[in-house]
Amino acid sequence: MPQDTWRFDEDVTACFEDMLQRSIPQYTEMRRLVFDLGCLHVHPGDTILDLGCSRGDALAPFVTKYGTFCTYHGVEVSPPMLATARARFDRLLVSDVYGMSQTPQVTIETLDLRTAFPDVTSALTLSVLTLMFIPVDRRLNVIRDVYDHLRPGGVLLCVEKVLGSTAHINDAMVELYHMMKRTHGYTQEEVDRKRMSLEGVLVPLASRWNEDMFAMAGFTQVDCFWRWCNFVGWIALKG
Repeated sequence: MPQDTWRFDEDVTACFEDMLQRSIPQYTEMRRLVFDLGCLHVHPGDTILDLGCSRGDALAPFVTKYGTFCTYHGVEVSPPMLATARARFDRLLVSDVYGMSQTPQVTIETLDLRTAFPDVTSALTLSVLTLMFIPVDRRLNVIRDVYDHLRPGGVLLCVEKVLGSTAHINDAMVELYHMMKRTHGYTQEEVDRKRMSLEGVLVPLASRWNEDMFAMAGFTQVDCFWRWCNFVGWIALKG
């Protein structure tokens, strides 16, 4: 558990998947929905982009399904996460229709979304629990970059932690969230310590504020595909 300000360091990287399973409500279902929705918008020759790819958990099922028929691009700023993701995909082989093993084209790039954006045109962009770690005054620019780098008909799948629409509703949702974490084995001290370590690092916005940013970036078709209290997933389509 964190002692100071939250960092995506070696310790977090080592236990990241277990931490997400215990900390994100309906985690497996959320991941499945992101994958299934994404597959509806991917065709041979497309590029799939993952912003803040961490260890590559969101990108991996697409690489396994589409193999060498698509290209894959992940961006990450944490050195331990980068090393883990690169090692994961460097050793991955998939079989083509003839049973020949090939290496998919997966690029994991060092990039800080606060100051840059990958130079790729994607059919599908994933942003799973990423924007909330970017300074609020930079988020609209990131979403605009996403829109500009999607091909026509391309899709953004975005999952975020959000604030409730009022202080009372937010407090109720946070209490339910902390109850969930305690049922997954965290003590109240651990819940409080992690909350304090994330203050100023993870900054959620209200759901409607995120949706306003999607609209300002140019997305005209936006809808929620998953929600659990203060966690939301959106699909945004570029016309």
